[in-house]
Amino acid sequence: MEYRYLGRTGVQVSALCLGAMSLGPMGNDDVQECTSIVHRALDAGVNMIDTADVYSGGRSEEIVGAAIAGRRDDVVLATKFFNPMGRERNRRGASRRWIVQACEDSLRRLNVDHIDLYQVHRHDEDTDLDETLSALSDLVRSGKVRMIGSSTFSAETIVEAQWAADRRGHVPFRTEQPPYSIFVRGAERDVFPTCQRYGMGTLVWSPLNGGWLTGKYRDGEEPAADSRFARVPRGAWRTDSPGARRKLDAVAELEVIARDAGTDLIGLSLAFAMRHPAVTSVILGPRTMGQLESQFPASEVVLSDETLDRIDKVVAPGTTISRGDLAFEPRAVRDARLRRR
Repeated sequence: MEYRYLGRTGVQVSALCLGAMSLGPMGNDDVQECTSIVHRALDAGVNMIDTADVYSGGRSEEIVGAAIAGRRDDVVLATKFFNPMGRERNRRGASRRWIVQACEDSLRRLNVDHIDLYQVHRHDEDTDLDETLSALSDLVRSGKVRMIGSSTFSAETIVEAQWAADRRGHVPFRTEQPPYSIFVRGAERDVFPTCQRYGMGTLVWSPLNGGWLTGKYRDGEEPAADSRFARVPRGAWRTDSPGARRKLDAVAELEVIARDAGTDLIGLSLAFAMRHPAVTSVILGPRTMGQLESQFPASEVVLSDETLDRIDKVVAPGTTISRGDLAFEPRAVRDARLRRR
């Protein structure tokens, strides 16, 4: 396993990170298998685990916490807050009121005395960044959190947060967690260069684009019973949208490139994400042990410049194929009222 410095923090993390979104009822409700997945990843040299309070309503954190008991010192443990954790309107967001409570709740579920990396799951457009950074800085200074980071922030918001930290004496964000894959390359345009400028580590999520880059989805075929699309509401699986059509066509081209490179589509996709110089670690999101085992070989795949050039011809650098893969859009884009007089 390759290890890389997490930005300028001095902390070294594995090039592959275990993402725990699917550990729990929203993915895999078999606690024994979930625990085995964690242990298998650690035994393979993975030293970073990323979860969030919202994953299975906190159950993911509980599973991860129990699984790493006795191995806590070997794990760089990351979790996130922001999304609703109940119906009460203040149990969400990035206010000081919620951050302090959310952190205490995560510490309890994880059964640890500190979190190595505490991340804002999404930018809270209703809360001043100064408020958020002030609360997070207090958690760092109290010893409950070691480092703080952001997730799916725009480049301009990353810059704003860095300026706010510098001017107000707050602890700065040390990491960013953007979506990144062959099909979602928008981060290359501005987020990656911004993170490099500020010495931030990047932990990229959905490198297989929700399963599209495993080759499991085919034109004219219903998704497999155990696939993500088979578990979502009926009608979500559509192949007639422009984005889906483009992905189906691109998968066929990428499989040829993968064969020529001596790997499969999964290996090609994960190796592609790991190759970018701005990427610190690629977050795997296995739901089963079989999925985890199918992804490990990618750590040994090295893509040539020729192979990367061929991928660029299929999906141009800085391009995101489908608007549905934009994990965050500014309110001014989402709300028509803010664009009109």
